[in-house]
Amino acid sequence: MAKRIVSIGECMIEMSGGEDRTYRLGYAGDTLNTAWYLRALLGQDWSIDYATALGEDRYSSDIRAFLADNNIGTGHIQTIHNRRPGLYLIHQEKGDRHFTYWRDTSAAKLLADDKQALAKAVEGAELVYFSGITLAILAPRARGRLLGAVVRARDNGAKIAFDTNLRPALWSSPRVMAGVLTAAAGLCDIVLPTHTDEAPLFGDKSIDDTADRYLELGVEEVVVKDGGKEALVATAEERIRIAPPSGAKVVDATGAGDSFNGAYLSARLNGKSLRDAAEAAHRTAGIVIGHKGALVDPKLVK
Repeated sequence: MAKRIVSIGECMIEMSGGEDRTYRLGYAGDTLNTAWYLRALLGQDWSIDYATALGEDRYSSDIRAFLADNNIGTGHIQTIHNRRPGLYLIHQEKGDRHFTYWRDTSAAKLLADDKQALAKAVEGAELVYFSGITLAILAPRARGRLLGAVVRARDNGAKIAFDTNLRPALWSSPRVMAGVLTAAAGLCDIVLPTHTDEAPLFGDKSIDDTADRYLELGVEEVVVKDGGKEALVATAEERIRIAPPSGAKVVDATGAGDSFNGAYLSARLNGKSLRDAAEAAHRTAGIVIGHKGALVDPKLVK
């Protein structure tokens, strides 16, 4: 029987490109992106499920079909009446990405309203993965239900991985964002923050400061990303700095951190060392940034 991973979050309609007002429609979202690269890099002895909520519209149906066609499990996608997927446009300007979102009626905002469905989604998982965006889109009580499910999964033997993925616009205040993300991280085995995102909120002066803060919460393994600079993998016993390969051409950085996470976690699940996992993660992210959109052909990263 295949070992099971469940990734929890929001899948959105992604419109990328924008040259001459021409966009390419795709589907993406931080936790889905990571699930995509986990699926690409793990063998068939692993099953990858995506837990979210969608509506009954054309695009919700297409998302389900898209995931199933790419061997990502859809059995734990809830159906919410009168809701639809969120949507975002990526606009490239001066080598950087700018996003415009429409997600007020996103079905995924209700993914943790059904406590039983949530418990069933994580039941029997070897790894549960979620993000700060997963938490940010939920109402406060729903966040509590999600974190409760995470605790129960961990008590039942699952490893818990978490990307803090700060998005200040989704939170009511920096104080609430910092408090919720810190509480969530303290429940996890592996945390994968981005230093440049965390520094303004927490005052971290270095990637070591970011790692130390999570290690002090009891996190076993902290992987601090820092854009195109070296990443830091830290545990209570060791600290490893890994620079990305040189020469990578940036076409679209969308999904770079998510693909890094997927490659890192897949390598660790396959028994790779901390260093080897981080090197594999940099290689995968380097491939992804050379293509438009968050999801590249799995054959490119194998």
